[in-house]
Amino acid sequence: MSTLAILFLVLGLGLVAWFTARAKAAGFQPVNGIRPHSRPNHHGWYVALWALAPALIFIATWSNIAPGLTMRAAIESPAGAELPPPGMERAAILSELRGLAVGRVQGGFYPQAQEMLPTYKAAQTRYGLAGAALAVILALAGGAYAFTRLRPDFRARTRVERVVMIGLLVASLIAILTTIGIIASLLFETMRFFAKVSPVEFLFGTTWSPQTAMRADQVGSSGAFGAIPLFWGTIFIGAIIAMIVAIPLGLMSAIYLTQYAAPKVRAWMKPILEVLAGVPTVVYGYFAALTVAPAIRDFAAFVGIPGASSESALAAGLVMGIMIIPFVSSMADDSIAAVPQAMRDGSLAMGATTSETIRKVLVPAALPGVVGGVLLAVSRAIGETMIVVMAAGLAANLTANPFASVTTVTTQIVQLLTGDQEFDSPKTLAAFALGLVLFIVTLLLNIVALRVVKKYREAYE
Repeated sequence: MSTLAILFLVLGLGLVAWFTARAKAAGFQPVNGIRPHSRPNHHGWYVALWALAPALIFIATWSNIAPGLTMRAAIESPAGAELPPPGMERAAILSELRGLAVGRVQGGFYPQAQEMLPTYKAAQTRYGLAGAALAVILALAGGAYAFTRLRPDFRARTRVERVVMIGLLVASLIAILTTIGIIASLLFETMRFFAKVSPVEFLFGTTWSPQTAMRADQVGSSGAFGAIPLFWGTIFIGAIIAMIVAIPLGLMSAIYLTQYAAPKVRAWMKPILEVLAGVPTVVYGYFAALTVAPAIRDFAAFVGIPGASSESALAAGLVMGIMIIPFVSSMADDSIAAVPQAMRDGSLAMGATTSETIRKVLVPAALPGVVGGVLLAVSRAIGETMIVVMAAGLAANLTANPFASVTTVTTQIVQLLTGDQEFDSPKTLAAFALGLVLFIVTLLLNIVALRVVKKYREAYE
């Protein structure tokens, strides 16, 4: 019996426990004029939790233990005696055995796997039924114990709320511990990188060539890890070109939708604009590589600009700017709409035109929210990878020419960690140092943006 089937069986028992306990609690009568402490739903959830929690914990544990027991039974069978000693061939046979059992592999290459298959399937069925039986017993026992405690004065609500609070606390701790784990791993690997490469060279060097040799006597065995070209490429594409596109278009679209568009026009234009945020970045990458980049190269050749590349910072920046328009537009829209109507009416009453009111009253009043949206959009842009890989190239050039090929931090991280790599070489460890720098920059941008937005909300809510 599969783990999924056992899970559905236990969930069904939990649903039955909920309805049964709720029906019993619905019949409680006041005792000495005092109404029951908890509602029937609370009693139902109390019994259902007792039925589900032990069984689900057991299922999670059993799903990790059962495969090992099943494989052990197959290995200890007479057919398993013909297995070779522990090694790559033995692992391949056992992997094929698992594939044959679940139907992932249609024809076997190793005869030992075919011979052990009946024993493996029999053990799988046996342990599956044993797990299902134990899960059902735990669910019934937990539900029966909780059901016997139901009384009019039983504080089921308090216990259910305590369980919910513990669940929320655990979820919060998981998120916090995950963040701490990410930071710790980045710091640990970055320290290993800085033990091999000078931090001064990494942060201020202008040559990036991490392709270290396999032997010390080869040419270029030391590598070059000056990350300034990567930092500049990230800023050039994500914070300059993309923002030149996104800020004017996003802000003007927000002004039009909030001040000029009719309600019916706004009702369908705003969702269409926000759909841009849901388009996969690889689609933007295809558009940049196949349409925008060739057009920019042909334009540069037409006007006589030398050295124009089919992979350029301008192509990636333009498409990235289009991608983050919804981030700027949405925040600017909300900020302008939150400005009190009295400010707009007062400006118009003083004789100002609509455009003057927007330029001199609404936009300055909404500026903190707009700035917050722009900072969030920048943090989104500098973390983009696919568009840069497909449209800007992989060359780490320190240039201000928008028609030249450049690269970014995220692109280099992907390149450094792609394929079979040794995680003790400076080349691979450089990816963690780049990731730590990117993490710090995006964290600071988000903190600044949230502080600006918080100040704005305090002013106008």
